[in-house]
Amino acid sequence: MNENQKEITCFRCGKKLQPAETFFRYVGHTFHTDILRCPECGEVYIPESLVRGRMKEVEKELEDK
Repeated sequence: MNENQKEITCFRCGKKLQPAETFFRYVGHTFHTDILRCPECGEVYIPESLVRGRMKEVEKELEDK
């Protein structure tokens, strides 16, 4: 589920987060990835590894255009 394979629960609802296709919009572009999301309220968990890795790469690519 995450880097440590721990179960992550939603702070708001207390429900177990589940992988779900999630769309992001940045600088007029939309992209998607599967990340953990609460099935009740939709709150997402974005792990640091994703932020510092793929999201940072996509951000740089879009800003360089």
